[in-house]
Formats: sequence, C-alpha cells, structure tokens
Amino acid sequence: MPDPTGFAWRERKDGTIEITHHGRRAALLRGARAAKFLADIASGDDQHTMARWTGSYKIGNERTARDHPRNRHRR
Repeated sequence: MPDPTGFAWRERKDGTIEITHHGRRAALLRGARAAKFLADIASGDDQHTMARWTGSYKIGNERTARDHPRNRHRR
C-alpha cells in the first residue's frame, strides 16, 4: 500500500489548524484537538499523522466492506 502524500497544514492566527489534501481543506481543528494534533506532528511522520487525523487513509478492508450484503444497497 502506498504511503499517503499531498497533505499540508498551517496554523492560523486564531490558533486553528487547517489540514489540506492536494490543496483542498480536509480538516479544521480547534482548541484541545489542535493542541493534540501539534503534539502528534512533532513526534511522528507528518503525512501519516495528517492522513489519520483527517480519516483519509486506507486500512485494507474497503473492498470487503463494500461487498458485504449490508452495504450492497448503497451502490
């Protein structure tokens, strides 16, 4: 599985963290969540951390979940 790419983040003047993916906003973090994100970024791989915080990451079971009878009506 390829590593996540295309994520960037910036801190606004009001302390809000904006995470973008290929130039489009993927998440906006405020308050305690923003502080936790900054701590996570300082201690690990930036791209993986941002992918995890935005929910934009693959865990390998997407096809299995899509083919489950409970999810077939959503196609």
